[in-house]
Amino acid sequence: MSGAAVPDGPRGDEDDRGGLRAALGGLTTRGRSFLAAGVAAAACAYVLGQADLLRVGLLLAALPLICVLVLHRTRYRVAASRRLTPQRVETGHEARVQLRMENVSKLPTGLLMLQDHVPYMLGPRPRFVLDRVEAGGRREVSYRVRSDLRGRFPLGPLQLRLDDPFGMCELTRSFSAYDTLTVVPRTEALPPVKLFGEASGYGDGQSRSLALAGDDDVIPRTYRHGDDLRRVHWRSTARYGELMVRREELPQRARCTVLLDTRRIAYQGAGPDSAFEWAVSGTASALVHMLKRGYAVRLLTDTGSAVPGAGAEGFAGSAQDSAEAAGLMMDTLAVVDHSEGAGLSRASDVLRGGGDGLLVAFLGDLDEEQAALTARMRGRSGAAVAFVLDSGTWLTGGSVAGAVDQRVRQLREAGWTALAVPPGASLADLWQQAAGLRTDAAAADTYGGWS
Repeated sequence: MSGAAVPDGPRGDEDDRGGLRAALGGLTTRGRSFLAAGVAAAACAYVLGQADLLRVGLLLAALPLICVLVLHRTRYRVAASRRLTPQRVETGHEARVQLRMENVSKLPTGLLMLQDHVPYMLGPRPRFVLDRVEAGGRREVSYRVRSDLRGRFPLGPLQLRLDDPFGMCELTRSFSAYDTLTVVPRTEALPPVKLFGEASGYGDGQSRSLALAGDDDVIPRTYRHGDDLRRVHWRSTARYGELMVRREELPQRARCTVLLDTRRIAYQGAGPDSAFEWAVSGTASALVHMLKRGYAVRLLTDTGSAVPGAGAEGFAGSAQDSAEAAGLMMDTLAVVDHSEGAGLSRASDVLRGGGDGLLVAFLGDLDEEQAALTARMRGRSGAAVAFVLDSGTWLTGGSVAGAVDQRVRQLREAGWTALAVPPGASLADLWQQAAGLRTDAAAADTYGGWS
């Protein structure tokens, strides 16, 4: 929630002079006409010696000036606030913006006209007309915004136009506060299948590393207040001269890296239905799915940058910070754009040394060199799943090209569970197919071949 208000206290002489000049510039055609008529009447009264005409002229000239002074004082005593709910939405979903106006002065306002600045991607600029607001009164209005494009969009500043009851003057005030709406990629619910078999360290991401049972192999630690006395390791206590206890079972979360290929040369076309946007949406879906299953997840791009970047090797550190990590990764995907890189070598360098964990990759067009580099990434992961897009077919709506099928076979020969992504494909269906391919591959390995 953001707000802006100007207090009732005195303002500096320089600000007052500047504000008065701006207020005089806000005179309407009616106000200028009254002022001109009053000056003309006063001049004629002076020449003709008519006191009554002079009084009429002074009244005509004073009315618009009084209105200017009243509005000049009133506009600094109107408070505004904005509430955005929610601040993060998926593409195609709506967010609600609530505006509140409060008259903190002791005088009622005239007609108020509100206009909030909104990027054209979110729809037309909302405008509202409010009737007279009594002293200490409040008015609330709301509108909705929606975007089919992901990104971060500023809302504001809010503009307020005040009119006096006689229509002599109009003043515009802009509040400095604004909010930011984050539109993240649309996510798709994925089936809870096992893409990686029953190997240790996978499953639902809740495996445990047990302390060794033998007395000679136990690694004790110093006693802490609240530890169970039944876990005291007496041999180590006698050796170190202080109370020692056996270590607890150490929870170990399975890891998953989701790789997004953002190279500009790997994608053709643009817009919500392009191959690149499908890859971004698929990446978001995979991240959310794996976090829900209890994995420590990180987002990796071809540039080598990893998100969240906290914890060991860039993974989310614990189950408690999964929500925060998910928000950070979704915010990153909201603004991710094409990179100018030509290859995936930086991502490969980040993955080097990672001997376990699941790797899920969303890849654009691959030439022979990049396909070979991607194939070698499989050796640094416990299991690897790749979704390969042929952006050319996404432009024409045709079938997947033979070159893409060749890259997919090359990745499969290296141990990847690889699938070509046709235009408009459902990631949930592909996810299910990947699980079937993984099962077939495990059976083929059992019998010494690839099916």
